[in-house]
Amino acid sequence: MKITNLEVFHVKPRWSFLKITTDEGIIGWGEPILEGRARTVEAAVMEQASFLIGEDPLRIEYLWQSMYRNTFYRGGVILMSAISGIEQALWDIKGKYYNMPVYEMLGGMYRDRIRIYGHCWGATTEKIIDRALERKEKGFTAIKILVEPFMANRGVKTYIESQIARFKAIREAVGDEMDIAIDFHGRLSPDMAIQVIQGIEAYYPLFVEEPCLPENTDAMARITSSVSASIATGERLVGRGAFRSLFESGTVAVVQPDLCHAGGILEVKKIAAMAETYYCKLSPHNPLGPVSLAANIQLAACTPNFLIAEHFGMKEEWDLGEGYLEKPFEVEDGYIKLTDRPGLGITVNEGVIKERAFSGDWDSPRLYSEDDNTIIDW
Repeated sequence: MKITNLEVFHVKPRWSFLKITTDEGIIGWGEPILEGRARTVEAAVMEQASFLIGEDPLRIEYLWQSMYRNTFYRGGVILMSAISGIEQALWDIKGKYYNMPVYEMLGGMYRDRIRIYGHCWGATTEKIIDRALERKEKGFTAIKILVEPFMANRGVKTYIESQIARFKAIREAVGDEMDIAIDFHGRLSPDMAIQVIQGIEAYYPLFVEEPCLPENTDAMARITSSVSASIATGERLVGRGAFRSLFESGTVAVVQPDLCHAGGILEVKKIAAMAETYYCKLSPHNPLGPVSLAANIQLAACTPNFLIAEHFGMKEEWDLGEGYLEKPFEVEDGYIKLTDRPGLGITVNEGVIKERAFSGDWDSPRLYSEDDNTIIDW
C-alpha cells in the first residue's frame, strides 16, 4: 500500500482536517492545526507531501522520524502540528487496514468509556453558572472555567478577590459532586497566581491549568510548592523532550500535551508513559474539532494514567462531530462510550466539510490594557 495524496480542508469554526488517500482506497483523517495559524500549518503539511507520496503508510514510526529528523531543525510548534495531523491520519489508515481501532494497536483497551469535561464560558459569573448547569443537565460530571484576564494592570486586591468569589459562587451553584477545573491560561504572574489558587483551594478545583507560562520550570515549581491544588500544564509544549524538566522537578500533577501539536497519538502516548513514572495524570489539551477528539479517545482508551478528556463546545455540539461525522460522539453521564470501529472510529462527512469550508484565516484574540494599551496575555 502506498500514499497517493494529501489534502487539507479549513473548516468552520476554526479547524483544519487532513485527508490522506492510498492506492488501495483506504482513507485516513487527521487534524493538523495550530489555532490562529492554520494556513501556516497547511504549508508545513504540504511540504511533507513530496516525501510521503509513494511511501507505505503503515510504517508510522519510520515516517514520523523522517519528518522530524530530516528537516535538520527539529521540533517547533508549526512542524510538530503538521506532523501530528499526518500521524493521526496514518493511524486511521493502519487501523482500517487491519480492521481494528487504534487503541488495540497501542496496548488494547484499558477502559471502556472516556470521562469528558465541558467548557463553561461567559462574560459574567451568572452566565458561567447558567452554562455549568446546562452541562450538568446534559450529564457532564466535570467542567472547566477560565480566570478573567488581568486587564488594567492595577487593582490587584479587587482582581484576586473577584476571581476567588467567582469560583466560590460556581462551586455553590453546581454542588460538591461536580468537578471544576480552572484554566489560568498563563495570564498571571507567579505571585498573583499563588494568591488566587490559595483562595480557591477551599472549593477543591480538579486542577489549576497553566497558572503561569510554562517556559520557566522554576517559576512553575514555586507555585506548586506554595499551594496544595493539583497543577496542570503542557498544552504549549511539543515533543517528549520538552516535558522532561516538568517531571524531574515535580512541578505538575496533571500533564496536558495536545495531540494536534505535541507530535500525534504515539508521541503523547510516550509522554504519558514518562508521566506515569512520576505518578502524574494525563489530561490532553483539546480545544479543537471531532477528528482531534477521536484521536484523544483512542489514546485515552489504552492509557492507564489518563484522567479526563476535554470538550470545548465552541459552536454548540459541533466538536462532538454533529454534521461533520456520520456518527457523532455522544456524552452519557459524563462519559463517551468506547466503540470497536476501526482506525480513529469515525467516518467523516466530506459534503459537510465542503459546505462549512473557509479560508483558514481565524486568528487568536488580541487583548490590550484599558489603561495604557499595552499587550494583555489572552
